[in-house]
Amino acid sequence: MSTSSPELFVELDRSRPRGLRAQLERNLRDAIRAGRLRPGVRLPSSRTLAADLRITRGVVVAAYHQLTAEGYLTSRQGWGTVVNAITTPREPRSRHPRPDGVRHDFRPGAPDVGLFPHAAWARATRTAMRSLPDQALGYGDPAGLPALRETLADYLGRVRGVSCGPDDIVVCNGFSHGLSLLARVLASRGVAVEDPGHPSWREQLGAGCHPVEVDDEGLRVDRLAASGAGAVLVTPAHQYPTGVVLSAGRRIDLLDWARTSDAYVIEDDYDAEYRYDGHPVGALQGIAPDHVIHVGSLSKSLAPGLRLGWLVVPPALRDEVVAARAHGDGFTASIIQATVAEFVARGDLDRHLRRTRREYRLRRDALIAALRRLLPGSRATGISAGLHVLVRLPEGTDAPRLAATAARHGILVRPLDRYRFGSTRERPAALVLGYSRLTPHRIEEGIHRLATIVSGAVPSGTSGRPA
Repeated sequence: MSTSSPELFVELDRSRPRGLRAQLERNLRDAIRAGRLRPGVRLPSSRTLAADLRITRGVVVAAYHQLTAEGYLTSRQGWGTVVNAITTPREPRSRHPRPDGVRHDFRPGAPDVGLFPHAAWARATRTAMRSLPDQALGYGDPAGLPALRETLADYLGRVRGVSCGPDDIVVCNGFSHGLSLLARVLASRGVAVEDPGHPSWREQLGAGCHPVEVDDEGLRVDRLAASGAGAVLVTPAHQYPTGVVLSAGRRIDLLDWARTSDAYVIEDDYDAEYRYDGHPVGALQGIAPDHVIHVGSLSKSLAPGLRLGWLVVPPALRDEVVAARAHGDGFTASIIQATVAEFVARGDLDRHLRRTRREYRLRRDALIAALRRLLPGSRATGISAGLHVLVRLPEGTDAPRLAATAARHGILVRPLDRYRFGSTRERPAALVLGYSRLTPHRIEEGIHRLATIVSGAVPSGTSGRPA
């Protein structure tokens, strides 16, 4: 049994000293009924609670006895007074409830957090805490912990071909947070975005967001000038969500546009670690560090819940970005930063990526095989990297309607229309299928069920050929 006693929030009206026992009983009874004190929660000892509330111990003892008699509390040998398990407090509602009856979740955008390396992370945390100086637990540098920025500079140069030093890096709380900082700094320029692209981009960038078409070679760079934007957000290594790689010619054109227009390219490197076929595609930032802002995070490689990312910022923008960080939320938790620095430096991230890369490739292969066998009228693209593929559907398929029907059958998929900013008319129907959170068996089963639904979604008389 723990020798410490838990704390408990209780408000008493001391203007009525003779009613303190009744007030204490009512406070505890209401807290239990409302679910603020849940079954099995241990209450402070009568002596401790009396001292905390500055009342006599007899008042607490009497209140505990009364609530025990009413069935709200019980005494456990060696544990003390606890909230009785027979009470039925109201369960809190989840802000993001999982839909009932979901059997196959093909939604893209998240890794399998069940693969998180708990043991290695725990070791890194212990080591980091032993060496973390006391001053690092105070209000930190808005740019990030120096040890982490040094480690990230080495890692990004080695793995992604990024050209930077520790002073070029600003640590942030994931990609969305980093983009919000850049949106403030680049607000007067206007930011072009890929179309289709991530639905949150327009929301974060607001009125200054300019959609530019994506084709089979990536962003249509020739249309950037017409957008009037002074910056562009791209996913060149694995376009989100189509999966195309920005072609060599387009890469050159994009960087030429940035140099001649004195503009900036925001490079979202969201899942570049996961490449299964061919050689890795190097970061744009390594070619033009003065005009490219490289953005990365641990959301796909480790877990979104860590809320840690980074910006590699050109010298001309660094002070503005750091100032925006300082005037906003200030800095990222230093303990998380120190743990990540240790985790990366000791090679644990490399080992985790090698392990998960093998696992995700098996899942990717299972998805492609199932699509070829069960949906022969479809065509999967963007399959060489990442955690999702784009599946072009048989001609005449209504993708949004198909997705809605599939959801009613427990299959969650995303139609490509969801990611488009402009008109969706006369464009091929397609689904964006993530495979990272499903085992090969579940993928096979899910595609089999989806194929049955697709067969009913294609109007009779259509060719069934790939779009």
